[in-house]
Amino acid sequence: MTAMPIAPANADGIELCYETFGDPDGVPLLLIMGLGGQLVRWDPELVEGFVDRGFYAIRFDNRDVGLSTKPAVGSFDIGSRLLAAFGGQPVEAPYLLSDMAADAVGLLDHLDIPAAHVVGVSMGGMIAQTMAIEHPGRLLSLTSIMSTTGDLDVGQPTPEAAMLLLRPRATDRAGAVAADIEVSRIIGSPEHFDPERVRRDAELSYDRCFHPAGIGHQLLAIMASGSRSAALADVDVPTLVLHGDVDPLVDVSGGRRTAEAIPGAELVVIEGMGHDLPPVFWPTLIERITALAARADIAAA
Repeated sequence: MTAMPIAPANADGIELCYETFGDPDGVPLLLIMGLGGQLVRWDPELVEGFVDRGFYAIRFDNRDVGLSTKPAVGSFDIGSRLLAAFGGQPVEAPYLLSDMAADAVGLLDHLDIPAAHVVGVSMGGMIAQTMAIEHPGRLLSLTSIMSTTGDLDVGQPTPEAAMLLLRPRATDRAGAVAADIEVSRIIGSPEHFDPERVRRDAELSYDRCFHPAGIGHQLLAIMASGSRSAALADVDVPTLVLHGDVDPLVDVSGGRRTAEAIPGAELVVIEGMGHDLPPVFWPTLIERITALAARADIAAA
């Protein structure tokens, strides 16, 4: 891959690797990926679909993945803390979703973007929600995809999907790629599973940066950040919630709760979509998000 720019370190010492697409004078669209996902998980063809609609799209590596900063956390037993958290004990995390939201805002600062349409997938949706709560002036609209509010009574994984979060991580390329394929088979859209596509994405991610500890840190950040439902009631930005009806990792109830919590939010439940973004659903995403941006522009006029 060609070299990508790195935003200067923010107050926490975090440098974010990012990439932009389209005309800088276009409509800014910030794309936030989910748990352990590098910016390359935003498929360039999908991103170009947004560019074709007039967006200036930005994808980036969250902290602890890809080519962005891996914070120094000292001696940190991820496994024991995850088990304690799943057992109902207080959660200790090296950082929170609030910190990751501040990272994203810092990237907008670096790019001289006062406000953007913000789209987040899974954990990225949680980060986007947190941005809307804590940095409301920086969002033109909010799109939360296959995500949830942090409430423990909704958005929970199936037992099989939950086990994927706790199992040991592979340490070699072949094992990591095989694990990614297995995970995608379990949590992805059942009628649209493409193992060769998943393999290509997994190999690209591994070769770019393999840092499994970051997944554990990010998962702890999710669990330690708690519920956003009460705070989401004060969000005053045009909002779209997209969720698959067969999502085994974040049950569709999480999307429903998100839409219920945010005043005026539009909920779209996509038939046959699991916890992934196969190409068959790209036209729906592009159309819905473009329409949301248009409504936001009208509301702001």
